[in-house]
Amino acid sequence: MTHLRTAAAGALALGLLLSGVAAAEPAFITAALADKSRPQKALDLDATRHPGEVLAFAGIRPGDKVADLMPGAGYYTVLFSDIVGANGHVYAVVPTEILKFGPRATEGVTALQADHKNVSLVSPPINAFAVAEKLDMVWTSWNYHDFHDSFMGPADLPKVNKAIFDALKPGGVYVILDHAAQAGSTVRDTNTLHRIDIETVKAEVTAAGFVLDGTSAALANPDDAHSLNVFDGKIRGHTDTFILKFRKPKG
Repeated sequence: MTHLRTAAAGALALGLLLSGVAAAEPAFITAALADKSRPQKALDLDATRHPGEVLAFAGIRPGDKVADLMPGAGYYTVLFSDIVGANGHVYAVVPTEILKFGPRATEGVTALQADHKNVSLVSPPINAFAVAEKLDMVWTSWNYHDFHDSFMGPADLPKVNKAIFDALKPGGVYVILDHAAQAGSTVRDTNTLHRIDIETVKAEVTAAGFVLDGTSAALANPDDAHSLNVFDGKIRGHTDTFILKFRKPKG
């Protein structure tokens, strides 16, 4: 009976992962959240971003090599830096297209580098995503929809996702958080509402060779009708956000 109990426990764990039930928060994530160098603006976001649960789902670990693609003010960059530690590295990737649109887009990252020596800033064109070494994780939060918009080129999504695939180690993960759009809308709302259909993301990323490894409902909001601009005060900071984890096969 022991093997049956073990199998059942494994099936339950997989079911919890796919259903978005919170994974246990490892001590190294708890320690990262307690970093005293984190600015108050970041701390104020923790209540709605549930970073412990989200990062536990992503599976980031000490020693990992991570790319934070379009890191913004560096909310996650700091956490990644603390988690991966001295034996890991974080590449804050700010595409050249972003710098043309907002020349000050790197300021958040450069401000944190003094206290986080394992963070490098790189700025390749979005279609030529690359860093200096193979990665364990590529992460992008609330940015994937932008790749479809004119200020990003628009990006050549098959080329971008293939470059990310090639940048990862076998077994590495690609984690995407984004604002959910209405089902079936594909990329209709990327520039107007700043949302994207989850099924479109799945199709585009798996076309590059990735397999969908899990989803999380940690940032889901069933009260979001997917009809408002994400910057509308009625929904800002509380959008229905999907979290997808894709994996590069080992074989």
